[in-house]
Amino acid sequence: MNTTPVWSVDARTGDRTEQVAAEADTAAVDAAVRAAHAAQPALGDRTLRAAFLRAAADRLEAHGEELIATADRETALGTGRLTGELARTTYQLRAFADIVDEGAFLDVVIDHADPKAAPAPRPDLRRWKVPLGVVGVFAASNFPFAFSVPGGDTASALAAGCAVVVKAHPDHPSTSELAAAALREAAVAVGLPADVLVLVHGRQAGVDLVQHPLLSAAGFTGSIAGGRALFDLAAARPVPIPFHGELGSLNPVVVTEQAAAERAEEIGAGLAGSFTLGMGQFCTKPGLVLVPAGAAGDRLEKALAAGADDSPSGALLDARMRAGFLAGFAERASLPGVSVPVRAGEDGYAVRAGYLSVAAARLVEDAHEVLLEECFGPVTVVARYRDAAEVEAVLGRLGGNLTATLHAEPGEADAEDLLARLTPLAGRVLFGGWPTGVAVAPAMQHGGPYPATTSTGTSVGGTAIERWVRPVAYQGVPEALLPVELRDGGVGVPRRVDGVLQR
Repeated sequence: MNTTPVWSVDARTGDRTEQVAAEADTAAVDAAVRAAHAAQPALGDRTLRAAFLRAAADRLEAHGEELIATADRETALGTGRLTGELARTTYQLRAFADIVDEGAFLDVVIDHADPKAAPAPRPDLRRWKVPLGVVGVFAASNFPFAFSVPGGDTASALAAGCAVVVKAHPDHPSTSELAAAALREAAVAVGLPADVLVLVHGRQAGVDLVQHPLLSAAGFTGSIAGGRALFDLAAARPVPIPFHGELGSLNPVVVTEQAAAERAEEIGAGLAGSFTLGMGQFCTKPGLVLVPAGAAGDRLEKALAAGADDSPSGALLDARMRAGFLAGFAERASLPGVSVPVRAGEDGYAVRAGYLSVAAARLVEDAHEVLLEECFGPVTVVARYRDAAEVEAVLGRLGGNLTATLHAEPGEADAEDLLARLTPLAGRVLFGGWPTGVAVAPAMQHGGPYPATTSTGTSVGGTAIERWVRPVAYQGVPEALLPVELRDGGVGVPRRVDGVLQR
């Protein structure tokens, strides 16, 4: 039995405040997965499933004051930000309840038998999607609600009919326990087993979870190193499983010469607000910004410097991230040709934001490759380009990203080509604005080419449910043996029958 304690730590001081739990050993992880596996059949009732998701939202709101206070202590993200995040999380749960009720995600297709079909007679075929099985969810450090215990991976997996085992993030274990208790209360309140959601703690618990033979899929939000290690474990299992990991993103921005000339101050101030938002601890933070050389670019940088210099200092999520940010900034600042208009640094236990500026031509040099890697925290890199060829050279060295942004003026001749060039780099391409807001909406895509994510799925929006289901076709099965959604009478779910979409 593992007795290694799990402590809650005050993010603003680094002090331990309470022991929350003990790390789960292999036996405890096995028990958690088996409990979830035993509870999963109860999620087969879609009406009950939707009621559970709504009840979970209600319970989180009822415990909101305690949840927000605890999360603020453990993450230093601030009560304002966390209040909004909790509202987003409950909205997301209710949105998935609506998706479950509607039933379109089941993708029901019915082709009746046709002995005269060409080129050969067709049997009766009925296709829909079924849940994969127990899903492991790895909570994120920087979103203690929206990407953690009650977050998008959990909500979408439960909506799909999958029981969930969550591996809590060590940065907010008390928040995780409170959120898990709220969801388990909600399950029992609507008549489901509490174990449709189970919580475990500990680094080794995450490894054991991915390797458990009853786990059917996993969702992860975190670092490239941690996510890739788990992804490799998932692929190396005797029976590999899908691993939907969100790993890291630089989120490049291109500012055209005309946009800089027309809106230098606006763009510079907007960039400052975006890369310092939440102390730069957003996966969609703009980390590389291509700005034209010349007077307009200078004006943009002046506005950026003013905004960055005026941004308040703040604590990062934990001491490890604080050390990594300060070391990462120092490493980048020491490179030849890199200037530091605003220097990041320490402010007691907190940190100050800073940004770096460099000629874009430098970024094609291997010695400056680190500038094309994400540095978690309030820092961005401004690369000053002289022509379109330098922009192309830099973009050609980038891997996959969650977002890519273009600041151009309406009617610019090159805007269409630039958008087309950015599209292969990211899952979400923005024209104007800044990428740090991720709307919970049906059309949202929060995922991108590797290393941004390890799959083509999204972790935000209604289509996130597609990660946790698989198609099954029934051939020649008597109607009485079919799921009610596949019978001719139907149950009101959207479906395509003999090629015709019905609602």
